[in-house]
Amino acid sequence: MTYLGDFDWNHIRAFLATAETGSLSAAARRLRQTQPTLSRQVAALEADLGVMLFERVGRSLELTQAGLELLEHTRAMGRAANRISLTASGQAQSIEGEVRITASDIMSAYVLPDVLRTIREHAPLLRIDVVAANDIRDLMRREADIAIRHVRPDQPDLIARLVREARAHFYAASAYLDQKGRPKTKSDLAAHDFVSFGDPEQMMEFLAPMGIRLNRRNFRIGSQSGIVAWEYVRQGFGVSPMSEEVGQATPGVERLLPDMDPILFPVWLTTHRELHTSRRIRLVYDLLAEHLTE
Repeated sequence: MTYLGDFDWNHIRAFLATAETGSLSAAARRLRQTQPTLSRQVAALEADLGVMLFERVGRSLELTQAGLELLEHTRAMGRAANRISLTASGQAQSIEGEVRITASDIMSAYVLPDVLRTIREHAPLLRIDVVAANDIRDLMRREADIAIRHVRPDQPDLIARLVREARAHFYAASAYLDQKGRPKTKSDLAAHDFVSFGDPEQMMEFLAPMGIRLNRRNFRIGSQSGIVAWEYVRQGFGVSPMSEEVGQATPGVERLLPDMDPILFPVWLTTHRELHTSRRIRLVYDLLAEHLTE
């Protein structure tokens, strides 16, 4: 039997680059190889495994089920190889400069601190500027180096990786629920006050397909700032959906409707292809990917 550890690392790296870029030509440019060479490396890995990893759809390549299963393992290997290379050369500790990360204010405040500590341990001379913004900053114009967003970018010069399917639930303060009662069904939510994150109309459109019918009267307070809106929930102004990790970590709030399926939303990690070759940005990108995937 052949194990991953027996494979040529160049073959695995070729597969990983092709999976992340979606084409042999783009993967070849990333790895600074010719397309025929990279194609042979991917074919050699498929031969070793005895499975097809890609299938051609139009002008692009899509991962087969076997390819998808292999992808997460090879990504972990890639991140480990990059850190080993940095450590062996002593570059991790000496990486300097600034990396700008843009993410929502909620993610910036509640999710990123743990990974920022890890980044500081790996590269203490690196400066991280977190752009906490709920609008989509333009990586193409260098408004940020790395973006964490719930929408996949469609610009061809950007690299995007789906790092998780996050889970959200409805939450409210215990003090609010003691006064207003605890909903037992989704239809009960229509009798409650809601705190809006941004435009109430958009929230109503988002919740309607879930069978939660609300109107303007349900939204008496809200904010464009996610942090402010969540603070209003914590202080008892009403109900709102929130990611599981933030909701569970906030004292004084309760999860509602525990039997209801979670609200799933994607988390995309994005950077510019050119910037992906930068040592400092690659290090931060890989550590973010590892943390957010976990």
